[in-house]
Amino acid sequence: MATVWTTPAPSLHQETLLKASPLPLTLEMIKSQHEMDGLGAPQTSAPVATTVITIPRETSVPDHIVWSLFNTLFLNWCCLGFVAFAYSVKARDRKMVGDIIGAQSYASTAKCLNIWALVLGIFLTIGAVALLVFACIAVYEMALQHAKSNRGY
Repeated sequence: MATVWTTPAPSLHQETLLKASPLPLTLEMIKSQHEMDGLGAPQTSAPVATTVITIPRETSVPDHIVWSLFNTLFLNWCCLGFVAFAYSVKARDRKMVGDIIGAQSYASTAKCLNIWALVLGIFLTIGAVALLVFACIAVYEMALQHAKSNRGY
């Protein structure tokens, strides 16, 4: 994307004021120049100076490091969160060096690992809680049967 700024050439009135007077500009000259400038654009065919500045777009590569850190700390089933964190750090390192293609590759791998860590973490956590609930119910029923068969003793 290029940005173009144009600078108008000085008007004829401004040039004559600057060339004609070896003395510094007085307040009246500045006022008259300001009044003349308000009348519109100069009617000369003076060239307009053009400056083109090309500003390179910085490609943003998400490294998913916060997501990886969350998965490492809370949903680290099968160590997928830790591996995703390692790939996120590699993606950030590649981005700092300027290797955008390498950073995108590592970030894509980190994203895939984070998705798997999140999905497995949610399913395995729900499964572990359900298993714990069923185990507690089974132990309670066994204790209740034992108490009934021994009449409380």
